[in-house]
Amino acid sequence: MTRQLTFDLPPQQNLRREDFVPSPANVLALAQIDGWRDWPGGRLLLVGPQGAGKSHLTAIWAAGAQAAVIAAPALAGADLPALAASGAVAVEDADRLAGDAAAETALFHLYNLLAGSGALLVTAATPPRDWGLGLPDLLSRLQAMPLVRLDPPDDALLSAVLVKLFADRQLAVPPVLIPWLVARMPRSIGAARALVAELDARALAEGRAITPRLAAEILDSDPPE
Repeated sequence: MTRQLTFDLPPQQNLRREDFVPSPANVLALAQIDGWRDWPGGRLLLVGPQGAGKSHLTAIWAAGAQAAVIAAPALAGADLPALAASGAVAVEDADRLAGDAAAETALFHLYNLLAGSGALLVTAATPPRDWGLGLPDLLSRLQAMPLVRLDPPDDALLSAVLVKLFADRQLAVPPVLIPWLVARMPRSIGAARALVAELDARALAEGRAITPRLAAEILDSDPPE
């Protein structure tokens, strides 16, 4: 089959509030992000597995709070006073700083710099007690923060996200494709985004429609009858 010319453009990732798909798996976390001005002490710890929507919620909060966003491992080399001067900071993937003494110390100092008048959002895959932190004072502060959990995406959320991702690309797909994908794909929003991008690229390159049969080739699954 003659392959069509395609352009390897990264799919646009929309992380606006209106692009977030509410579901029972994330509605409590979304409510906390929307009500960030009422966080006790201006602190919140957002915990959930990879692909559950932490980055999207962080982006929503950062836009509303005009917050700086930094990955936890980058804290060791950051200008902490300048970071805290924004008045609101999100630290992503904080569980990744365990064992990095400089990064742990930096988060401890950032926490203190924002105390009283600033706002701090910390995201992680698990609660702080499971990170293996070496700085007891940091652990005690993180464990005192209010915590909200994101559950793994359920079928309803994955279905809604897939529908939206196809619609964003102006792709018409058969209705049977959505439940077929949900039953077989990895359980994460990131996986849904990557799968739709690959389906789009393969269909364009090979001049094929997006069907369960094409999806079966990508997912290395048994094709539909």
